[in-house]
Amino acid sequence: MSFIKAQFDLIVVGGGASGLMAAGRAAECGKRVLILEKNRKVGEKLRITGGGRCNITNAEFDAHVLLPAYGKAEQFLYSLFAQFGVKETFTFFESRGLPIVVQARKRAFPKTEKAPDVLRVLERYVHEGKVTVRTASPVTRVHGTKAGITGVSSGKETFRATDYLFATGSVSHPEMGSTGDGLKWLRDLGHIIKKSTPTIVPLSTKEVWSKKLAGVSLSFMKITFFVEGKKAFSGTGKILFTHFGLSGPLILNSAEKVADLLHGGLVTAMIDAYPHTDLGALERNIITTFDKNKNKTLKNIIKELVPDGTGKGILLLLGEGLDITKKVHSITKEERKVIVRTLKALPLTVTGLMGFDRAVVAEGGVLLEEVDMRTMRSKKVPNLYITGDLLHINRPSGGYSLQLCWSTGYVAGDHAGG
Repeated sequence: MSFIKAQFDLIVVGGGASGLMAAGRAAECGKRVLILEKNRKVGEKLRITGGGRCNITNAEFDAHVLLPAYGKAEQFLYSLFAQFGVKETFTFFESRGLPIVVQARKRAFPKTEKAPDVLRVLERYVHEGKVTVRTASPVTRVHGTKAGITGVSSGKETFRATDYLFATGSVSHPEMGSTGDGLKWLRDLGHIIKKSTPTIVPLSTKEVWSKKLAGVSLSFMKITFFVEGKKAFSGTGKILFTHFGLSGPLILNSAEKVADLLHGGLVTAMIDAYPHTDLGALERNIITTFDKNKNKTLKNIIKELVPDGTGKGILLLLGEGLDITKKVHSITKEERKVIVRTLKALPLTVTGLMGFDRAVVAEGGVLLEEVDMRTMRSKKVPNLYITGDLLHINRPSGGYSLQLCWSTGYVAGDHAGG
């Protein structure tokens, strides 16, 4: 085995969001830093986040309002966010020429709505710090014990440093390199690892009608979930229909609860396409539309009755019980009520959660009790820092995940650089 001659102050394993931020900050503090990235390019997962738009953070500047979104991890995060929080994230990117805009539900995006623009800021950050970046260099072995890491191997080369930082991500989107390597190394070094499960993830459903709507996105829909016919919970927000079922912010943020329901039996759901319109008002709207189109068939006017883009799927659903070729003036009062009830309760059967390959976030990782969250240094291994998705922190979609990467990465890099 050959050994590289160069000695580094910090080796960062993983060139994703938190790894790039940590490396850049440590280099800014004057440290000699090496990034080892298994992919051919850094930031592969960052390029696709937020559907390619990059939900860079959640624009809630009050930590006491923001941090409860992280659930049980809240109590561990105040010191971290006091050092580098949402305000600092805005300053970091905007001072480097990337304006940020705030959209619905305080979701913040680069003004260009292009994830590669976020990545370019980070790449420039590490370049300015003269960070050595080795891509296509998967770490194959970590040398050391609880007493400390002595080196990391990539192929036939072994790299050594004073400190090490793991930023390999969890197991969501394994095709982007997040295959759980870091979790295995951490377990071998004595950390307790909470088993990873996909939590912010789309749902698979049974019905054909919804799959006919693949690609259609609707805002302000209401969905109610049932287990064995008993109402469990409801939510209102944006839903994206897919070829396998449902996605979108409302669905992603409901997935963890749905996972629990699936243990209790058959899980079904009803989508209210008009949550702000009651049955009576919706029926009156339909009567008005019918009066204007008396001699047309239901099939031909369906687009005027349903949300944009949903006509094909809803027509298929209505066709299971109604004659959709029937002229509007011949539709009975009861048939009209069937249409109303259907639009207020579009039926679905949940067959499961999609796997790690489609997960936005996979819950699991190192227990926070085993990390000094003021510095991101491991309490088990004295010369190791841990950042990003390797930490056991559950959170919703909407910018919370990337903010965690920015905060943990910057703080780890700052303390490693001190």
